[in-house]
Amino acid sequence: MNLGKCTITRAEIWGALKGLEIAWDAGYRRVELQLDSQTAITLLQDTGSHSHQHASLTLAFQSLLRREWEVRITHIYREANFLADCLAHKGHSLSPGYHPIALSDLDVSRWALFDSVGGFTVRSIIE
Repeated sequence: MNLGKCTITRAEIWGALKGLEIAWDAGYRRVELQLDSQTAITLLQDTGSHSHQHASLTLAFQSLLRREWEVRITHIYREANFLADCLAHKGHSLSPGYHPIALSDLDVSRWALFDSVGGFTVRSIIE
């Protein structure tokens, strides 16, 4: 999904919301949602505070959570989430809006497999 110009946190929340909508529509009733933004997780799980710039999205997300299903939200490190990174880069090259991407896309299928077997890389930090 190309959201145009927005914060990383807003993009993470949009991704979580859209991902749950897709999972529900596909008939999944036990879902693990993995996010690499602890800030987004905190906002999505906070049912008491709605005075922030992402409130409309977090309320929609929480409404989805109240459906008859099991959703587990977990934090994973960016280095273990290559598929999300691949999809984010693809989204930047598309026109604004939602664009389904097929698993047959070579980059998508390669990173989906890499993530599913627990692949990771170590980032080098040069000082």
